[in-house]
Amino acid sequence: MSPNQINASFAVPFSAGTERPKTALPAGACDCHMHVYDGRYPSAPGAKLLPPDASVADYRLLQRRIGTSRTVLVTPSTYGSDNRCMLNGLAALGAQARGVAVMDGRESDAELRRLDALGVRGIRCNLSLGVANTVDMLEPLAQRIAELGWHLQLLMAPELLAGLGDTLRRLPVPLVFDHLGRINPSQAGRHPAHALLLELLGQGRAWIKLSGGYIVSSTHSVEDPDLDALARSYLNVAPERVLWGSDWPHATASAGVQPLPDDARQIDRLAQWAGSSAVLQRVQVDNPQALYGFPPLPSSETSP
Repeated sequence: MSPNQINASFAVPFSAGTERPKTALPAGACDCHMHVYDGRYPSAPGAKLLPPDASVADYRLLQRRIGTSRTVLVTPSTYGSDNRCMLNGLAALGAQARGVAVMDGRESDAELRRLDALGVRGIRCNLSLGVANTVDMLEPLAQRIAELGWHLQLLMAPELLAGLGDTLRRLPVPLVFDHLGRINPSQAGRHPAHALLLELLGQGRAWIKLSGGYIVSSTHSVEDPDLDALARSYLNVAPERVLWGSDWPHATASAGVQPLPDDARQIDRLAQWAGSSAVLQRVQVDNPQALYGFPPLPSSETSP
C-alpha cells in the first residue's frame, strides 16, 4: 500500500470520520439496514424524521469506505407505506441489493408479487416512529406475506415488545428485529423484552440486526462499552441468526437527536463483538445470504 493510499481521506456524506475500518471485511459483506431519501417523494403525514436527501451515489462512497458490496434497503418511516423511494434505490443498486418495504394492508396480491420480483424480501412494521402500522396489523400482514417467503421486520419499545410474546410466537413468518431489539444496554439480562428476543433467536424464529448501537446507547455512541454485553448476548445464543446494518444515513443523527456516528468504527466494533473471523463471516456474508436470498459467492471469491 502506497503512502497516498494510507493517508487517503474517505469522507462520506452523513458519516463521521474519514478513515477506513481497521477490520477488513470478507468478500460479499452485506449492510443489512440502510435508507435512501429523495425530496421528490413527499413525506407521510405525521412523519417525525425528515432528513435531507441521501442518494445511492452517496451510499456507494460508504461501500467503498467500509468494504461492503451487498445492501438491504429499508423504506424509512419518513415515507409511510410509500415504497417508491426505496424501490428507486433498489433498482439503482441492482442485483447485489434487496429491499424491505412498508405495507398498510391495502396492497393487492399482484402488487406483492411485483415487489417480490423487484427484490423485496420482507416488510417492516415500525411501531416506534412509524406512521403506517399498528400492533393489530401484525397478524394480518404476516398472513399476507407468508406464502411469498418474506419476513416481518419489527421495531418497537421494549415495554411494548415484552407484552407481545404470544402474538409473535404464533406468526407464520420469520421475524427480524432491528437496532439490537431497541434494548438499552442497561436492560440486557434484566428486561423481559430482552429475554423474549433471546428465546425467539434460540428457537430459530427470529433474526436480529446489530444496527443502531449509537441509538440504543445511553451515551449515543457505538463506543459505549455497555453495548458489548448486549451484542454478545445475541451472538452467544444464535450466531447464525445475527445480522449487521449501518443505518446510514443515520436519520436520527441528521435530525439532531444523536451525534453522527463513524461507520468505520461501527465495523470495528462489530468485529470486536464477533470475536473471530469465522463469526464475522457468518454475520456479514452467510446469514444475509440465507435470509435475503443473495446468490452464493463464486468459489474464486470464497477461496483463500
